[in-house]
Amino acid sequence: VQLQASGGGLVQAGGSLRLSCAASGRTFSGYAMGWFRQAPGKERDFVAAINWSGGSTYYADSVKGRFTISRDNAKSTVYLQMNSLKPEDTAVYYCAATPQGRVTNTYSLYNYWGQGTLVTVSS
Repeated sequence: VQLQASGGGLVQAGGSLRLSCAASGRTFSGYAMGWFRQAPGKERDFVAAINWSGGSTYYADSVKGRFTISRDNAKSTVYLQMNSLKPEDTAVYYCAATPQGRVTNTYSLYNYWGQGTLVTVSS
């Protein structure tokens, strides 16, 4: 699976952005998808995940209620809608795919990674 993330940019605090991750290669619908982020000088952290059908989602506490993950299997694309952005959301955001199909926040279970897209939130 090849993943291409897009949609990052510069936004003021309180604003919104929608990230997209387009997949190609193997059957997209069989994979659970996740978003992770990495701020400068920090480890890559889990943000959100969605199962193969879109019927189950899971969020980090830090983004719960502000971010929404969704997917369109017909378009082989997963999205991350980010609202009420805060300066601490500034990071490179990565999409990832795991063949297990179920939601997981476990970094090591994700076999495929996109190249990352930078989100900068100004105060």
